[in-house]
Order: sequence, then C-alpha cells, then structure tokens
Amino acid sequence: MQFSKALENDGIILLDGAIGTELDKRGLMGRASNNLDAPQVVLEIQREYAACGCDTLTTNTLTMNRIFIETHNLGISVRDVNKAGVELARQAAGKDRYVLGNISSTGQLLEPYGTYKESQFYDSFKEQAEILAESGVDGFLIETIFDLREAMCALRACKENFSLPVIVSIAFTTEEKGGRTMMGNSAEQCAKSLADAGADVIGANCGDLDPAQMAVVVSLLKSATTLPILAQPNAGRPKLVGDKTVFEMTPEPFAAGIAECLGAGARLVGGCCGTSPEHIRAVAGILGQK
Repeated sequence: MQFSKALENDGIILLDGAIGTELDKRGLMGRASNNLDAPQVVLEIQREYAACGCDTLTTNTLTMNRIFIETHNLGISVRDVNKAGVELARQAAGKDRYVLGNISSTGQLLEPYGTYKESQFYDSFKEQAEILAESGVDGFLIETIFDLREAMCALRACKENFSLPVIVSIAFTTEEKGGRTMMGNSAEQCAKSLADAGADVIGANCGDLDPAQMAVVVSLLKSATTLPILAQPNAGRPKLVGDKTVFEMTPEPFAAGIAECLGAGARLVGGCCGTSPEHIRAVAGILGQK
C-alpha cells in the first residue's frame, strides 16, 4: 500500500523515535554525517525501532540541506549524506514499513531577521527533497521548524516538484495563547497556512512541550483543519544539566502522554528528542490495547 493510501485510512500510524540522542548515547555526535562515518550504528538504531512495531522509519537526514551543511562547515556532500540516509532506513524498514525523508531547518533566518531570501531556502529544500525522492522515500517529513515561513518554503519545494505525501510538523514553544512558535506563529495560523499550501498531514514535534502540553496543541490544530494530525513530543521538557540538554521522561509516562495526544485527535504519533526504542515500544503497547 502506498503511504498516501495509508493516510486515507482511519488507523493510527506509529512513527519511530529520536536518532540524534541515540547516537549521542553511543558516543557519536547526533549528526547525519554518521550516515557516512558510522553507517552500521545508524542502521542498528533504525533496526531497533523497526523491531518495536512502528509503521514508518525516518531517514537520518535532519538539516542535511545545502545551507545548513555549508554554514556549519560540515564538509560533506549533500547528495551522499541524503542518499546514504535513505539506503540505511530502507535496509532497516524491509518490505513492511514506510520510509519518510526527513527535512528540517536551514539553521538560518529569513529576511528581515536574517540575510536569506525565501527563494534561497526553497532551492536548498528542493535539492534535498530531490535526492530523497530519487533514493526511494515514500513521503517527506518536514519537522522541527520554528518559523512558519521556513516551513512554507520547504512545503512548496516538495509539493511543487514531487508527487509524494508531505507531513509538516512545527516546533511549538508554548501551548498557551493558542499555541505559539518561537517566531510567534499560532497553531491555528500554522494549520490553515500549511493546509492551504497542500500539506497532507500537519503536526507538532520537539519544542519546549511535554507530551501532555503537546496534546493541547494537537487539539488546537485539530480544530483548525480536517487533515490528519501528527504528534511527536520529546521525552519530557528539555532540562539543562551542566552543559548537556537531557530528557528525563521514562517510557510509561511518555506513552500515557501519547494517549492524551491520541485523545486530542492525533492520528500519527512517534517520539522526538530523548525518546528511544523503549519509548516507542511502550507506545506500541498502548496502541495494541486500543
């Protein structure tokens, strides 16, 4: 079944959890360059997620667009790192799971807050999406973006050039005042703008919210659109311990928070920063009970 057909069904779709923080646990920096430098470790993590019962795996290609790679002096090929990311996820997914091409922020700001034009963001996202599509993804997952304008650039780059489904997930700073991003975009504004631009799924991930707070944002998104809603919270709110950001929520309360997100209207669920295969297995458990 094509991923687009799966989205038309009423069933819950379970995504995977974090890759970056899992790489950190293994002593590697949580960057997609590990697709080239430590592919077996990336493959091991994705196989662990596949064994948890999830329906989709996400490529380890977060922020691997040209602008991010060049402004952060990573010294890696845009094509090589994205192609490898799809190949690894596809190996782990086998024939029974979908693979979503992961696209995220450039790490820069648009004018007038920064120096970049929307056309530059669009071109950077289009290049990455083209490589992901050519490499065989089943859809795109645009996520962890704090600026609606940047999300719109990524969405247009995908929808105007490729026929694959596109999920757009925004990082919210607060669930109060209608849900707000760091740039002040409301949940309603995000839902309506992204829906009008052709998104197939709209959601929330990462940010500064715990799963219960994300359930509030899910309800706000749900009230603003008829599209399926995605929820991928972190393993609790981030805490700074020394010079490290940590996420302390264990699998059981995380799964309980996902249950709240489902109750608020989410149809696609998974985990973001700090979540592990154990967190996703706990979510699979509650889905089995339902």
